[in-house]
Amino acid sequence: MHGSSVLYKDEAGDVFHSASTSIGETLVMDRIMAMQTFVRIVDANSFTRAAQSLGIPRASATTLVQSLEAMLGIQLLVRTTRRLSLTAEGAAYYERCVQILADIDDIEASLRHPDDRPRGRLRVEMPAVVANAIVFPALDDFHARYEHILLTFGVSNRQVERVGEAIDCCVLTGKPPDAGLAARRLGALERVTCASPLYLARYGTPQRFEELSGHAAVNHTCAQTGRAADFDFQVEGDTVNVSLGGFVQVSDEHAYLECGLRGLGLIQPPRALAQPYLDSGRLREVLPHHRPAALPVSVAYLRHRRAPPRVLTFVNWLAELFETARHVSHEQPPVQQSLRGVETAEPA
Repeated sequence: MHGSSVLYKDEAGDVFHSASTSIGETLVMDRIMAMQTFVRIVDANSFTRAAQSLGIPRASATTLVQSLEAMLGIQLLVRTTRRLSLTAEGAAYYERCVQILADIDDIEASLRHPDDRPRGRLRVEMPAVVANAIVFPALDDFHARYEHILLTFGVSNRQVERVGEAIDCCVLTGKPPDAGLAARRLGALERVTCASPLYLARYGTPQRFEELSGHAAVNHTCAQTGRAADFDFQVEGDTVNVSLGGFVQVSDEHAYLECGLRGLGLIQPPRALAQPYLDSGRLREVLPHHRPAALPVSVAYLRHRRAPPRVLTFVNWLAELFETARHVSHEQPPVQQSLRGVETAEPA
Protein backbone atom coordinates (compact mmCIF):
# COMPACT_ATOMS: atom_id res chain seq x y z
CA MET A 1 0.00 0.00 0.00
CA HIS A 2 1.23 3.44 -0.86
CA GLY A 3 1.76 6.08 1.77
CA SER A 4 1.16 9.79 1.44
CA SER A 5 3.22 12.85 2.37
CA VAL A 6 2.77 16.59 2.58
CA LEU A 7 5.12 19.54 2.36
CA TYR A 8 6.05 21.11 5.68
CA LYS A 9 8.23 24.00 6.80
CA ASP A 10 10.61 23.78 9.69
CA GLU A 11 11.49 26.68 11.99
CA ALA A 12 14.11 27.93 9.56
CA GLY A 13 11.55 28.04 6.79
CA ASP A 14 13.07 25.14 4.89
CA VAL A 15 10.60 22.86 3.15
CA PHE A 16 10.69 19.12 3.78
CA HIS A 17 8.42 16.13 3.26
CA SER A 18 6.84 14.52 6.29
CA ALA A 19 7.44 10.82 6.68
CA SER A 20 5.16 8.69 4.57
CA THR A 21 2.22 7.30 6.47
CA SER A 22 0.78 3.98 5.35
CA ILE A 23 -2.92 3.20 5.53
CA GLY A 24 -2.24 0.76 8.35
CA GLU A 25 -0.38 3.40 10.35
CA THR A 26 -3.17 5.89 9.73
CA LEU A 27 -5.76 3.47 11.07
CA VAL A 28 -3.94 3.07 14.37
CA MET A 29 -3.18 6.76 14.81
CA ASP A 30 -4.99 8.29 17.76
CA ARG A 31 -7.09 10.77 15.78
CA ILE A 32 -8.70 12.34 18.82
CA MET A 33 -5.30 13.04 20.36
CA ALA A 34 -4.11 14.42 17.05
CA MET A 35 -7.12 16.71 16.81
CA GLN A 36 -6.65 17.86 20.42
CA THR A 37 -2.99 18.58 19.74
CA PHE A 38 -3.75 20.47 16.54
CA VAL A 39 -6.37 22.64 18.26
CA ARG A 40 -4.07 23.32 21.21
CA ILE A 41 -1.24 24.35 18.86
CA VAL A 42 -3.51 26.80 17.07
CA ASP A 43 -4.89 28.21 20.33
CA ALA A 44 -1.42 28.57 21.86
CA ASN A 45 0.18 29.67 18.57
CA SER A 46 3.10 27.47 19.51
CA PHE A 47 4.12 23.82 19.24
CA THR A 48 6.18 24.11 22.42
CA ARG A 49 3.47 25.69 24.60
CA ALA A 50 0.86 23.27 23.27
CA ALA A 51 3.04 20.26 24.05
CA GLN A 52 3.72 21.55 27.57
CA SER A 53 0.03 22.08 28.27
CA LEU A 54 -0.76 18.54 27.05
CA GLY A 55 2.14 16.98 28.95
CA ILE A 56 3.75 15.46 25.87
CA PRO A 57 7.17 15.98 24.23
CA ARG A 58 7.34 18.71 21.62
CA ALA A 59 8.50 16.14 19.06
CA SER A 60 5.31 14.14 19.68
CA ALA A 61 3.16 17.21 18.97
CA THR A 62 5.02 17.76 15.70
CA THR A 63 4.66 14.10 14.72
CA LEU A 64 0.93 14.05 15.49
CA VAL A 65 0.26 17.07 13.28
CA GLN A 66 2.43 15.72 10.47
CA SER A 67 0.58 12.39 10.64
CA LEU A 68 -2.74 14.21 10.62
CA GLU A 69 -1.74 16.16 7.52
CA ALA A 70 -0.53 13.00 5.81
CA MET A 71 -3.78 11.20 6.58
CA LEU A 72 -5.88 14.11 5.27
CA GLY A 73 -3.61 14.77 2.32
CA ILE A 74 -3.56 18.49 2.99
CA GLN A 75 -1.34 21.02 4.73
CA LEU A 76 -2.93 22.46 7.86
CA LEU A 77 -0.20 24.74 9.17
CA VAL A 78 2.58 26.90 7.75
CA ARG A 79 5.37 27.37 10.29
CA THR A 80 8.33 29.74 10.01
CA THR A 81 10.75 31.25 12.52
CA ARG A 82 8.45 34.23 13.06
CA ARG A 83 4.92 32.95 12.91
CA LEU A 84 2.56 30.02 12.82
CA SER A 85 -0.41 30.33 10.49
CA LEU A 86 -3.30 28.21 9.26
CA THR A 87 -3.91 27.38 5.65
CA ALA A 88 -7.47 27.88 4.39
CA GLU A 89 -8.08 24.15 4.75
CA GLY A 90 -6.48 24.22 8.19
CA ALA A 91 -8.80 27.00 9.35
CA ALA A 92 -11.88 25.06 8.24
CA TYR A 93 -10.58 21.87 9.88
CA TYR A 94 -9.83 23.76 13.11
CA GLU A 95 -13.42 25.01 13.37
CA ARG A 96 -14.82 21.50 13.00
CA CYS A 97 -12.31 20.00 15.42
CA VAL A 98 -13.27 22.50 18.11
CA GLN A 99 -16.93 21.52 17.81
CA ILE A 100 -16.24 17.78 17.72
CA LEU A 101 -14.00 17.96 20.79
CA ALA A 102 -16.60 20.03 22.64
CA ASP A 103 -19.25 17.39 21.86
CA ILE A 104 -16.94 14.66 23.16
CA ASP A 105 -16.40 16.65 26.38
CA ASP A 106 -20.19 16.97 26.78
CA ILE A 107 -20.73 13.23 26.38
CA GLU A 108 -17.98 12.32 28.81
CA ALA A 109 -19.11 14.90 31.37
CA SER A 110 -22.69 13.62 31.27
CA LEU A 111 -21.48 10.06 31.92
CA ARG A 112 -19.06 11.00 34.69
CA HIS A 113 -21.49 13.42 36.37
CA PRO A 114 -25.10 12.23 36.02
CA ASP A 115 -26.40 15.17 38.12
CA ASP A 116 -28.12 17.99 36.26
CA ARG A 117 -25.60 20.74 37.05
CA PRO A 118 -24.35 22.44 33.85
CA ARG A 119 -20.68 21.84 33.17
CA GLY A 120 -18.08 21.90 30.44
CA ARG A 121 -16.20 24.50 28.44
CA LEU A 122 -18.20 27.39 26.97
CA ARG A 123 -16.73 29.49 24.17
CA VAL A 124 -18.29 32.95 23.90
CA GLU A 125 -17.65 35.82 21.48
CA MET A 126 -18.66 39.38 22.40
CA PRO A 127 -17.82 43.04 21.72
CA ALA A 128 -15.31 44.73 24.02
CA VAL A 129 -17.80 47.23 25.43
CA VAL A 130 -20.17 44.45 26.55
CA ALA A 131 -17.32 42.38 27.95
CA ASN A 132 -15.55 45.15 29.86
CA ALA A 133 -18.50 47.23 31.03
CA ILE A 134 -21.07 44.54 31.83
CA VAL A 135 -19.91 40.91 31.75
CA PHE A 136 -16.39 40.81 33.21
CA PRO A 137 -17.25 42.77 36.38
CA ALA A 138 -19.92 40.14 37.17
CA LEU A 139 -17.95 36.96 36.43
CA ASP A 140 -17.34 36.24 40.11
CA ASP A 141 -21.10 35.85 40.51
CA PHE A 142 -21.32 33.51 37.52
CA HIS A 143 -18.49 31.31 38.77
CA ALA A 144 -19.95 31.14 42.27
CA ARG A 145 -23.26 29.91 40.84
CA TYR A 146 -21.93 27.68 38.06
CA GLU A 147 -18.48 26.55 39.14
CA HIS A 148 -18.36 23.62 36.71
CA ILE A 149 -18.62 25.82 33.58
CA LEU A 150 -15.25 26.86 32.15
CA LEU A 151 -15.42 30.07 30.14
CA THR A 152 -13.34 30.97 27.09
CA PHE A 153 -13.97 34.50 25.79
CA GLY A 154 -13.18 36.03 22.45
CA VAL A 155 -13.49 39.81 22.60
CA SER A 156 -14.08 41.23 19.11
CA ASN A 157 -16.79 41.98 16.56
CA ARG A 158 -16.54 38.72 14.65
CA GLN A 159 -19.29 37.71 12.30
CA VAL A 160 -22.13 35.59 13.65
CA GLU A 161 -21.42 32.75 11.20
CA ARG A 162 -18.80 31.47 13.63
CA VAL A 163 -21.52 30.34 16.05
CA GLY A 164 -21.64 26.56 16.12
CA GLU A 165 -18.08 26.17 14.88
CA ALA A 166 -15.37 27.62 17.09
CA ILE A 167 -17.80 29.22 19.56
CA ASP A 168 -21.00 28.24 21.35
CA CYS A 169 -22.75 31.60 21.49
CA CYS A 170 -22.17 35.16 20.41
CA VAL A 171 -23.23 38.49 21.90
CA LEU A 172 -24.15 40.85 19.06
CA THR A 173 -24.83 44.56 18.76
CA GLY A 174 -27.02 45.99 16.02
CA LYS A 175 -29.53 44.08 13.94
CA PRO A 176 -30.61 40.55 14.99
CA PRO A 177 -28.75 37.57 13.50
CA ASP A 178 -29.73 35.71 10.36
CA ALA A 179 -32.12 32.76 10.25
CA GLY A 180 -30.77 29.49 11.58
CA LEU A 181 -29.75 31.01 14.90
CA ALA A 182 -31.81 31.42 18.02
CA ALA A 183 -31.51 34.96 19.38
CA ARG A 184 -32.56 36.52 22.66
CA ARG A 185 -32.71 40.29 23.01
CA LEU A 186 -30.82 41.44 26.09
CA GLY A 187 -31.51 45.17 25.93
CA ALA A 188 -29.85 48.15 24.27
CA LEU A 189 -26.72 50.09 25.14
CA GLU A 190 -27.42 53.78 25.67
CA ARG A 191 -25.19 56.02 23.54
CA VAL A 192 -24.09 59.63 23.76
CA THR A 193 -22.94 62.27 21.24
CA CYS A 194 -19.79 63.90 22.52
CA ALA A 195 -16.46 65.49 21.69
CA SER A 196 -13.32 66.63 23.46
CA PRO A 197 -13.05 70.19 24.83
CA LEU A 198 -10.17 70.70 22.36
CA TYR A 199 -12.40 69.91 19.39
CA LEU A 200 -15.29 72.04 20.66
CA ALA A 201 -12.98 75.00 21.36
CA ARG A 202 -11.69 74.79 17.80
CA TYR A 203 -14.98 74.28 15.92
CA GLY A 204 -17.69 75.32 18.36
CA THR A 205 -20.49 73.36 20.01
CA PRO A 206 -23.43 72.62 17.66
CA GLN A 207 -26.79 73.56 19.13
CA ARG A 208 -29.01 72.50 16.19
CA PHE A 209 -28.88 69.87 13.43
CA GLU A 210 -28.24 72.58 10.84
CA GLU A 211 -24.93 73.39 12.49
CA LEU A 212 -23.61 69.84 12.08
CA SER A 213 -22.62 70.52 8.46
CA GLY A 214 -19.67 72.50 9.78
CA HIS A 215 -18.37 69.60 11.83
CA ALA A 216 -16.42 66.39 11.28
CA ALA A 217 -17.00 62.97 12.77
CA VAL A 218 -14.78 60.12 13.73
CA ASN A 219 -16.54 57.51 11.61
CA HIS A 220 -17.10 54.04 13.03
CA THR A 221 -17.18 51.03 10.71
CA CYS A 222 -20.45 49.12 10.82
CA ALA A 223 -19.70 45.43 11.50
CA GLN A 224 -22.57 44.26 9.27
CA THR A 225 -21.86 46.43 6.20
CA GLY A 226 -18.19 47.36 6.49
CA ARG A 227 -19.13 51.00 5.80
CA ALA A 228 -19.11 54.05 8.04
CA ALA A 229 -22.24 54.19 10.18
CA ASP A 230 -24.37 57.33 10.08
CA PHE A 231 -24.78 59.46 13.18
CA ASP A 232 -28.31 59.24 14.52
CA PHE A 233 -30.45 61.30 16.87
CA GLN A 234 -33.84 60.77 18.52
CA VAL A 235 -36.37 63.41 17.56
CA GLU A 236 -39.92 63.18 18.95
CA GLY A 237 -39.78 59.40 19.24
CA ASP A 238 -38.17 58.79 15.85
CA THR A 239 -34.54 58.18 14.93
CA VAL A 240 -33.05 60.64 12.44
CA ASN A 241 -29.92 59.54 10.55
CA VAL A 242 -27.29 62.15 9.69
CA SER A 243 -24.29 61.54 7.45
CA LEU A 244 -21.18 63.35 8.69
CA GLY A 245 -17.81 63.52 6.99
CA GLY A 246 -14.41 63.18 8.53
CA PHE A 247 -10.87 62.11 7.76
CA VAL A 248 -10.61 59.03 9.97
CA GLN A 249 -12.64 55.80 10.15
CA VAL A 250 -12.01 52.99 12.66
CA SER A 251 -13.59 49.63 13.49
CA ASP A 252 -12.37 49.18 17.08
CA GLU A 253 -14.49 50.65 19.88
CA HIS A 254 -11.53 51.78 21.97
CA ALA A 255 -9.75 53.31 18.96
CA TYR A 256 -13.00 55.16 18.19
CA LEU A 257 -13.11 56.58 21.71
CA GLU A 258 -9.41 57.46 21.62
CA CYS A 259 -9.84 59.44 18.40
CA GLY A 260 -12.64 61.40 20.04
CA LEU A 261 -10.53 62.10 23.10
CA ARG A 262 -7.78 63.45 20.85
CA GLY A 263 -10.12 65.96 19.23
CA LEU A 264 -10.40 64.33 15.80
CA GLY A 265 -14.19 64.74 15.57
CA LEU A 266 -17.59 64.11 17.10
CA ILE A 267 -18.28 60.56 18.30
CA GLN A 268 -21.32 58.54 19.43
CA PRO A 269 -19.94 55.79 21.69
CA PRO A 270 -21.90 53.65 24.15
CA ARG A 271 -22.42 55.65 27.34
CA ALA A 272 -20.96 52.81 29.40
CA LEU A 273 -17.66 53.37 27.58
CA ALA A 274 -17.73 57.18 27.62
CA GLN A 275 -19.14 57.91 31.08
CA PRO A 276 -15.80 57.99 32.96
CA TYR A 277 -14.50 60.59 30.49
CA LEU A 278 -17.72 62.62 30.68
CA ASP A 279 -17.38 62.60 34.48
CA SER A 280 -13.74 63.75 34.30
CA GLY A 281 -14.42 66.45 31.69
CA ARG A 282 -12.25 64.90 28.98
CA LEU A 283 -15.43 64.55 26.88
CA ARG A 284 -18.50 66.81 26.74
CA GLU A 285 -21.98 65.83 25.63
CA VAL A 286 -23.35 67.49 22.47
CA LEU A 287 -27.04 67.93 21.54
CA PRO A 288 -28.21 66.33 24.83
CA HIS A 289 -31.89 66.86 23.93
CA HIS A 290 -31.51 64.63 20.86
CA ARG A 291 -29.53 61.66 22.07
CA PRO A 292 -28.61 58.74 19.76
CA ALA A 293 -30.80 55.68 19.58
CA ALA A 294 -29.66 52.93 21.93
CA LEU A 295 -27.69 50.08 20.36
CA PRO A 296 -29.60 46.75 20.47
CA VAL A 297 -27.79 43.82 22.08
CA SER A 298 -28.72 40.17 21.63
CA VAL A 299 -27.17 36.78 22.26
CA ALA A 300 -27.28 34.13 19.51
CA TYR A 301 -26.75 30.38 19.49
CA LEU A 302 -27.64 27.48 17.20
CA ARG A 303 -31.33 26.85 16.61
CA HIS A 304 -31.27 23.55 14.73
CA ARG A 305 -30.22 21.33 17.63
CA ARG A 306 -30.78 21.19 21.36
CA ALA A 307 -28.58 23.76 23.05
CA PRO A 308 -26.32 22.29 25.76
CA PRO A 309 -27.29 23.20 29.34
CA ARG A 310 -24.15 25.31 29.74
CA VAL A 311 -25.24 27.52 26.81
CA LEU A 312 -28.78 28.04 28.09
CA THR A 313 -27.43 28.71 31.58
CA PHE A 314 -25.11 31.43 30.29
CA VAL A 315 -27.84 32.97 28.11
CA ASN A 316 -30.24 33.15 31.06
CA TRP A 317 -27.53 34.63 33.27
CA LEU A 318 -26.77 37.29 30.63
CA ALA A 319 -30.45 38.24 30.43
CA GLU A 320 -30.59 38.58 34.21
CA LEU A 321 -27.38 40.64 34.21
CA PHE A 322 -28.65 43.06 31.56
CA GLU A 323 -31.85 43.66 33.53
CA THR A 324 -29.89 45.54 36.19
CA ALA A 325 -26.87 46.82 34.19
CA ARG A 326 -26.19 50.55 34.10
CA HIS A 327 -26.66 52.48 30.86
CA VAL A 328 -28.82 49.73 29.36
CA SER A 329 -32.27 50.54 27.96
CA HIS A 330 -35.10 48.03 27.65
CA GLU A 331 -37.39 50.14 25.46
CA GLN A 332 -38.21 49.08 21.92
CA PRO A 333 -36.14 50.86 19.22
CA PRO A 334 -37.75 53.92 17.57
CA VAL A 335 -38.59 54.25 13.87
CA GLN A 336 -35.67 55.39 11.73
CA GLN A 337 -35.72 58.29 9.30
CA SER A 338 -33.07 59.98 7.17
CA LEU A 339 -32.36 63.66 7.65
CA ARG A 340 -31.67 65.04 4.21
CA GLY A 341 -29.79 68.23 3.58
CA VAL A 342 -27.23 67.69 6.32
CA GLU A 343 -24.70 66.21 3.94
CA THR A 344 -21.35 66.85 5.36
CA ALA A 345 -18.46 69.12 4.95
CA GLU A 346 -15.27 68.82 6.87
CA PRO A 347 -14.40 71.68 9.24
CA ALA A 348 -12.66 74.49 7.49
